[in-house]
Amino acid sequence: MEGRVGEVDNFYVRMKMEVISMGRFAGWEHVEIVDDRGVSRDAIAPVILSASRATDIPAFYGDWFMHRLKKGHVAWINPWNGRQNYVSFARTRMIAFWSKNPRPIMEHIDSIAEMGYSFYFLFTLNDYVREGIEPGVPKLSERVRTFRDLSDRLGPGRVVWRFDPLLLSDTLSFDDLLSRVERIGSCLNRHCRRMVISFIDIGKYPQVRRSLDRNGFFGVREFSEREITQFCSGLAEMNDKWNLSISACGEARDLTEYGIRRGQCISGELMREEFAHDTVLMRFLDPPAQGKGARPGDPLFRHLKDPGQRGACGCIASKDIGQYSTCTHFCRYCYANASSRRVEENVRRYRASVESGIYHESITGDQQGI
Repeated sequence: MEGRVGEVDNFYVRMKMEVISMGRFAGWEHVEIVDDRGVSRDAIAPVILSASRATDIPAFYGDWFMHRLKKGHVAWINPWNGRQNYVSFARTRMIAFWSKNPRPIMEHIDSIAEMGYSFYFLFTLNDYVREGIEPGVPKLSERVRTFRDLSDRLGPGRVVWRFDPLLLSDTLSFDDLLSRVERIGSCLNRHCRRMVISFIDIGKYPQVRRSLDRNGFFGVREFSEREITQFCSGLAEMNDKWNLSISACGEARDLTEYGIRRGQCISGELMREEFAHDTVLMRFLDPPAQGKGARPGDPLFRHLKDPGQRGACGCIASKDIGQYSTCTHFCRYCYANASSRRVEENVRRYRASVESGIYHESITGDQQGI
């Protein structure tokens, strides 16, 4: 990839000029690709890939991902309108993997690195075993072992521990949840440097409530303001021993008195700390000299704020390449699966294609999978 550095210089110059004039992220460059059928297509060329908020690519679609990485592009299906859009890897420098079980993709990480890509993992490791609310994930002990093994290979700065979402129920008390976080943290704190928490938000996302109710979890609820205060206070006490950098995902509340910052899962700060050797990526992260509307005290990566995320989200811009209704963890609070039946249909179609040696441009191969 280093041979492409000169090729992409003009891209970064253009992007910086657009950011300066607009005062915000200007969008990704467009390039021309040739699709799997030999047809020329317009594609966006993101610097940062998200793999993925929509499904667990490392757990279930690692072979597909590697095939597409070698091909140089994917097709992403917009879940809202069903339109297919092409995504080129021609400018990609960074991959943020999201997973609850990255063990299956670990056999590929050396190959990904040899191809010149930088990457890190956002590893969601919860303990809702007793509730059965995450029925498709491996045993807790196996997930802890996977976390440690991944950290040993990549380094503790490149594996972020997410406890997401934090939820309570008629049978899961505040104290019990806090003790579960402490048990996991005592196993992981030497194997990571960052922790991200997220309080479940049921009221704003009707799909979450429907999914919970459909699966019989009627007693799951959000935290009260008092419980949030108590939880953060307890977490701060634990972190006196762990010394992790803790942030809250998509959280508008100011929790800094507990040592908890605003969340940034797709994190420019992490990239600067862990991947400073990638000069092209560092140029992309650098703020423009004078951004329109810039104010003292603005967040460091304000110019790259992801316009597709919630206002309280601190993530910088990335392009997600996952597909809804394809994750067989079947977490009962999931917003990304329309139904178990739809997921099973999509997975059956995917496996049939793979058995025939076909890795489609999108995970399911066409728009029927949304």
